[in-house]
Amino acid sequence: MAAYLLLCILFPFLMAYAAASDLLTMRISNRVTGLVFIGFVLYAVASGMAWADFAWHLAAGALTLVITFILFARGWIGGGDAKLAASTALWIGLANLPEYLILASILGGPLTLSIVSARKYPLPTLALKFPFAVHLHDAKTGVPYGIALAAAALMVLPNSVGLEQLALP
Repeated sequence: MAAYLLLCILFPFLMAYAAASDLLTMRISNRVTGLVFIGFVLYAVASGMAWADFAWHLAAGALTLVITFILFARGWIGGGDAKLAASTALWIGLANLPEYLILASILGGPLTLSIVSARKYPLPTLALKFPFAVHLHDAKTGVPYGIALAAAALMVLPNSVGLEQLALP
C-alpha cells in the first residue's frame, strides 16, 4: 500500500510541483529533486524491489546526471533541469530511459519554440500584472524545461515500475 501511495500520489505531486515551480520562478528547488530521490528510495524499499533492479535504476539516475551535467556545463540546460531529469530517471529506470528522454525532447521542442516565438511580441497589458509572465517573457530568461521533463515522466512512469505488481490489498 505504501509503495502504491508513493507511486500514485507523491511522484505525480512532485512532478506537478517541479513543473509549476519552473514555470513561475524559472527555478527547480534542490528540495524538490531531493524529495524525488528520497521518494524513489522509499518506493524501492516499500515495493520490495530486488537489489539488481535497484542498481539498474541507480545506473539510470547516474547516467542521466552525467549527461545532463555536461549539457548544463555547456549552458544548454539549467542546473535544476539536470537534477530533476536525473532524480526522475531513478523512477524511470534504465530500460525506459530512452523513451523518457526522447519524449521530454519531443514535448520540450514545442514548449521552447512557443516561448521563444511569444517573446517576439509585446506582452498584453493584463499579463504585465503577473511578475512570472514578465519574467518568462524576458529574452534573457531560459525556458522552463522542467515542464517537459515532468510531463514526460508522468507519461513514461506507468510502463517503468511494474504497476501490475502493486495491486491494492
